[in-house]
Amino acid sequence: MTGGTAHARTINENLARLCGKYKLGMGLGSCRPLLTSSERTAEFAVRKFMGNQPLFANIGIAQVEELVDQGKTGKLGELVRSLEADGLFIHLNPLQEWFQPEGDRFKVSPLVTLRTLFDRGVEYPVLVKEVGQGMGPRSIKALLELPIKGIELGAFGGTNFTLLESLRGVDEQTKKAFITVGHTALEMIEIINALPTRDKEFIISGGIKNVLDAYGLKTRLQANSVIGMAHAFLAPAMESFEALETYFLNLRESLLTAKGLLDLKEDG
Repeated sequence: MTGGTAHARTINENLARLCGKYKLGMGLGSCRPLLTSSERTAEFAVRKFMGNQPLFANIGIAQVEELVDQGKTGKLGELVRSLEADGLFIHLNPLQEWFQPEGDRFKVSPLVTLRTLFDRGVEYPVLVKEVGQGMGPRSIKALLELPIKGIELGAFGGTNFTLLESLRGVDEQTKKAFITVGHTALEMIEIINALPTRDKEFIISGGIKNVLDAYGLKTRLQANSVIGMAHAFLAPAMESFEALETYFLNLRESLLTAKGLLDLKEDG
């Protein structure tokens, strides 16, 4: 889930233990540091806590572009194997990078980079996720045509990383309007429902603030999907495993209650 903080190892280990005990899946935070050094491997090495539950490494599209340019895409496979992961998340965050003074600048479209990666051969499942702004119809359609395993709808309405970057004090008024650009999870679900999904799987995560959001969005998406939550789990995971377990069990009970008692209102 996370990396690069003083509490990363504690958070990741507690989350992994929860996944192993209750048969959940887990996606790691950005594994970028592991491409050049093994110094922080312990923060991410959580397979031993999870058993056979799904575990995915995570890297940014900017790093994939760099590895494609260098002819070193094999390092991504090495990363997946070193963490005993089942596959790789590739996250797309162009607006976040643009807001960072030190951020990466893309030479080509992320779609071009992804196509090149697959053309060179990929022996592990790949999921693509957007970070905080969501994706529109053309992007989703193009992604569905790639040999990816699935898409995470890290939509507008959840953690807005572009907004967070703006709070670092970069005084560029011309950029401020971009903070509100994006597609919500519901908008993306409506787009996906109108397209052939080609047996892709989906994780709905962005903008889920409570169990009713989760239940409503998952019910509306006609394709195979699961709910993903990140920020809400961080505080209890940092506190203790017991606090995390209590939070999860209460959440699960609420979701089961919603499923058992509620139907969605008809549109219109």
